[in-house]
Amino acid sequence: MKHITFYLDFISPFAYLAFEQLPEALEGLSYSVDYKPVLLGAMLKHHGLIGPAEVPSKRTWTYRHVLWLGHAHGIPIEMPATHPYNPLPHLRLALSTTHDGTVSRHVAETVFRDIWRGGAEAGDEGRRAALAAQLTIVRDGAGDAAKAALRANTDEALAQGAFGTPAFEIDGRMLWGFDSLPMLRAAVQGDAWFEGPGWTAADQRPGLQRPNKP
Repeated sequence: MKHITFYLDFISPFAYLAFEQLPEALEGLSYSVDYKPVLLGAMLKHHGLIGPAEVPSKRTWTYRHVLWLGHAHGIPIEMPATHPYNPLPHLRLALSTTHDGTVSRHVAETVFRDIWRGGAEAGDEGRRAALAAQLTIVRDGAGDAAKAALRANTDEALAQGAFGTPAFEIDGRMLWGFDSLPMLRAAVQGDAWFEGPGWTAADQRPGLQRPNKP
């Protein structure tokens, strides 16, 4: 049996789509999954990146693209009334259901669907309170332990080379994106390609070096 760590941030529509598609993508295979919430904003900051929603034309394309992907794959999806929004309360809420940094698939599904189905305001406190009522809370999501778990998950993902969500760790390798699900299936199947130069040497070549600005 192969083990997958799925790093996710509920703000990411691609993470939502990948989460919904994962069972079908890996159908018939033997695997287990740890679902770990991370803070995408902190990951982007670490790498000196900005989110796609911060580039107006890319924001438009991203939203159209994710709605198309949902349509094409039969995954219900509607944009929240406001996006991007602050995902921290949802991340901490999810982590309030566990004593470590891993949440159940049920918890992740409940939070994802509350945000990405129905087109409502994700940041509304009343809706978030109703969402919390659907979950079994075992610790304070605003407490130090839940905050530390989110930091630890994010640091763990970064240490393994993650730069966004969804990110999948399997056998010490990091895969990224909704469109990597076929690749993830191959990794679970033990495809020998991952031992060859396509994986091991793809980046072993010089690249353009930009001159330092005076």
